[in-house]
Amino acid sequence: MSVITTPKNRPLAIASHIAAGLGALFILYIGISYLFFPESTAPTFGLASWPEGDGEGFLRLKGARDIASGLIFLTLLATRQTRALGWVYIASSFIPFTDAAVVLSHGGSVAAALFIHTLTALFVLATGVVIAINEKPRKVSDQVAATPAKIPAATSA
Repeated sequence: MSVITTPKNRPLAIASHIAAGLGALFILYIGISYLFFPESTAPTFGLASWPEGDGEGFLRLKGARDIASGLIFLTLLATRQTRALGWVYIASSFIPFTDAAVVLSHGGSVAAALFIHTLTALFVLATGVVIAINEKPRKVSDQVAATPAKIPAATSA
């Protein structure tokens, strides 16, 4: 038997999927900014100092990882792997929570730690939880799951 999911609450599913899509696009934007404009983007993170010269490569690595995160979110959304999307969002909330802890432990801006990273982490976590719990698994026989939908033949007049 295969398992597919359907949303328990359709309006909530739509809202959470929009939130997930916007979150994915936002992290793509952040990633592109770090990859191509690391010197101007880095100060907005909240840390007191940043690597310079050859150390700038670490900022570009952050950008590449943010882009990959956004692409993973969009791929799961586009392929309608909603339960997986919810769990990936939940797991990914670790990243901004860690960012907040790093900012605070390295003398960075408390405001940035709380209002950028912690709020982002809570948004990501809440979006993931809503998506994950709103999906209701239902069993479908392998025969039904493997059978392609029949398309009615066009009639000619």
